[in-house]
Amino acid sequence: MLNNQLAIDLGTCNSLVYVRGKGVVLYEPSVVAISLGDNKILAVGENAKEMIGRTPAEIKVYRPLKDGVIADYRVTRAMMRHFITKTASNFRLFKPDLVISVPAGITSTERRAVIEAAISAGARQAFVAKEPILAAIGAGIPINSCSGHMIINIGGGTSEVAVISLGGIVTAHSVRVAGDKVDVAIAEYIKKKYNLAIGTQSAEEIKIKVGTALPQREVKYLEIQGRDLILGLPRNIKISNNEVCEAISDVLAEIIQAAKVVLSETPPELSADIMNKGIIMSGGGSLLPKINELVAQSTGVPCFVAEEPLFCVIKGTGTVLEHLEEYKKVVMNKR
Repeated sequence: MLNNQLAIDLGTCNSLVYVRGKGVVLYEPSVVAISLGDNKILAVGENAKEMIGRTPAEIKVYRPLKDGVIADYRVTRAMMRHFITKTASNFRLFKPDLVISVPAGITSTERRAVIEAAISAGARQAFVAKEPILAAIGAGIPINSCSGHMIINIGGGTSEVAVISLGGIVTAHSVRVAGDKVDVAIAEYIKKKYNLAIGTQSAEEIKIKVGTALPQREVKYLEIQGRDLILGLPRNIKISNNEVCEAISDVLAEIIQAAKVVLSETPPELSADIMNKGIIMSGGGSLLPKINELVAQSTGVPCFVAEEPLFCVIKGTGTVLEHLEEYKKVVMNKR
């Protein structure tokens, strides 16, 4: 085939690109830095993320996707063009075909915006596929079998819970609560308890280094720096893993509630399958220690984290790309 074929997991926090025949070739933050004076794009991805919270007034750092959907069309288009030109080797000669992952709860208007952004960014044609099915394929779940499988995909902007059988979504629930809201909850907790303002980068670091979904016997601490809200001066504090657990409990409760809603709407035959096989978790949010144990405790259903959860959606999108004809009827929506 002369034209390139790419799969993009367009995430709120990170975007991954899969090239047909090569695998995952790009993994960068979904961040763009713009010079406000001349409206020029200064940096995309990792270089732009490093600028967050450090820019002068004339430079703005955007995350063009909010809650898994496009919040700023022009900036998203520029970001997609950057990903395409960086990964499509013969882009100038042949426009690539794109398969893009989108949240299951996306509206038709939001879906159309993704496709239009992809085509104006340089794609020949664009397809969109729903993330829960892609995550299930990437996690190695046999989606075409007649038994039920349940997946919880926790990304940066959205958490999606779905029951899949015979290649389709039987019941699904999407909540715009995920990794970003966890970071906000950590920052708010520190602000209330310690009168200390910290940035989103620091909150994310806390989540990664000492985050936990369940209280731990072994207490770990992380020293962080922030700005004292009373004195206005820099100050250091130590925060423990159990404090982080307390800070994020309400956010995790919303995700678990979504799982309970899906379980309550699942046909009895499929419920029995899920009870036997357990729930599979994917997405960056499932890397939070003990989160599968929290889900299992709250729902009474065994829960397991997929292998390489961060890459489940892109691996699934890549599989769809490699076998486009086979999957077209099942997961593709072309507009």
